[in-house]
Amino acid sequence: MFVSKWWISALLAVLACLQIARGVSPSTAGTEAGIQFPDLYEASIPELQKGLDAGQFSSVDLVKAYFARIDEVNLKGATLRAVLELNPSALAQAAAMDEERKLTGKRSAMHGIPILLKDNIATVSSEGMNTTAGSFSLLRSVVPEDAGVVKRLRKAGAIILGKANLSEFAHFRGNLASGWSGRGGQCTNAYFANADPCGSSSGSGVAASIGLVAVTLGSETDGSITCPTSNNNLAGIKPTVGLTSRAGVVPISEHQDTVGPMTRSITDAAIVLSVIAGKDPNDNFTLAQPPIVPDYTKALNKNALKGKRIGVPRRVFLNDSISGNDPFVNVVFEQALETIKSLGATVVDPADLPSADEIANSNNETIVLDIDFKIQLNAYYAALLENPSGVRSLAELIAFDDANPTLEEPTGFKDQSILIESEATTGRNSTFFDSLAFDKELGATRGIDAALNAHNLDALVLPAPGFTTVPAAIAGYPIITVPLGFYPDNQTISSAGPLTVYPAPGVPIGLSFLGTAFSEFELIGFGFAYEQKTQTRLARKAIPAAIPKTQLKDIVGKH
Repeated sequence: MFVSKWWISALLAVLACLQIARGVSPSTAGTEAGIQFPDLYEASIPELQKGLDAGQFSSVDLVKAYFARIDEVNLKGATLRAVLELNPSALAQAAAMDEERKLTGKRSAMHGIPILLKDNIATVSSEGMNTTAGSFSLLRSVVPEDAGVVKRLRKAGAIILGKANLSEFAHFRGNLASGWSGRGGQCTNAYFANADPCGSSSGSGVAASIGLVAVTLGSETDGSITCPTSNNNLAGIKPTVGLTSRAGVVPISEHQDTVGPMTRSITDAAIVLSVIAGKDPNDNFTLAQPPIVPDYTKALNKNALKGKRIGVPRRVFLNDSISGNDPFVNVVFEQALETIKSLGATVVDPADLPSADEIANSNNETIVLDIDFKIQLNAYYAALLENPSGVRSLAELIAFDDANPTLEEPTGFKDQSILIESEATTGRNSTFFDSLAFDKELGATRGIDAALNAHNLDALVLPAPGFTTVPAAIAGYPIITVPLGFYPDNQTISSAGPLTVYPAPGVPIGLSFLGTAFSEFELIGFGFAYEQKTQTRLARKAIPAAIPKTQLKDIVGKH
């Protein structure tokens, strides 16, 4: 069975490469007059699959179109710096998936769909891409194998389009602006020139927001999916820690890291999560998840909020003096609560977290992350098959950055304070375990779970910006985020970094639903109901300079 499948795959790849070499698209039906191709700015996975199944265009056409769209705005035009590199094997992968679709049909809803990975998610170097977390210290390094989530994506027939820019080391290097990395430079938002994309999954967010790819993956330790989802008008899922594998992902902390989808719709996010969720023997945390991964698309119910009880944890989280939020965020949030009520939910307000004040003042998360990061990053470097930079530890990384200031410490981006703080730690001692236990108590036992249980709630809801992600981060609990609104055209602009601003006119704001461990199915339903009712994403587009013009009609049938 294994041998025969291998021969079929090899034959398909050879045939596919021959087609590309001859400049022939596997599907030529797209040249017919009157075909309505999906608009790649907004195109969903189901829309793309419909066109692929009908032979209107091919996955090769899709890859070519996305490559062209990236070329328009990534390092030219609006220079968004969202994409670090393209996969040189993507066209061959796409052609093989096109042939397989013809011969044996689709493997899954992700068959032939291009996806962009945050550049902390490992892919085998033989494919032609780097895995660097945005750092030159990992350039041309050779990882032992694909990340666990990448293995699942490949098995489902997805096409790895490339790697997205990110806040270097997932924003765990120092006091640096979101979206900046040594390799990628400063990624910026497509909704206002030089606006903060948030991070650390910055490039994933920006790329998804304007259709530089079908869907993207990000990762979150505390806020790194939720915040860029919010700032880029997206639907995103920060899964429960242990629902998706972190094997092969450049780490911060095994106690908080999680990988999830960032997409233009909850439907697409549910499709991607259904593929990447599941147990992985290379990540022990995944072995504790429920035995069956649900089909999350079955949660897509417009009436999901009807009869549900949704709580508003006002204390701390809606206090602008603590959250740092602009007052406008709460204005659109209050409107969202009325929408949730109109969808048949009972809004319990307030439904405070008993631990809210302690969470705001606690330093336990920092202690856990600093200690975990040193241990796990050292292990990541040590496991590399090759690393031309010579860096094999956190201490050597700090020295490498100082020795290469042009690459890693340009003006405005010199800080390494978090790396230095982490390097000073001495392992998982009693302080670490006390802090870890207290995190669980604050985030879960006396936090999210306490509020849910005290008020018999199905979920909590908050605006995504601010302090929202912290309880779920320290508890390891999920967050589903959908578009909420946009800053007004007369918004006062503030600085967010040497090259970025936030807030700013037209920059998106997200709405987050939070729940207990492994409550993704229910939260997806709530997010979908709200998304379908409001259609907020469609209310405003990115600035014209940031919107690529290439569409499938420019690719299909052209050589």
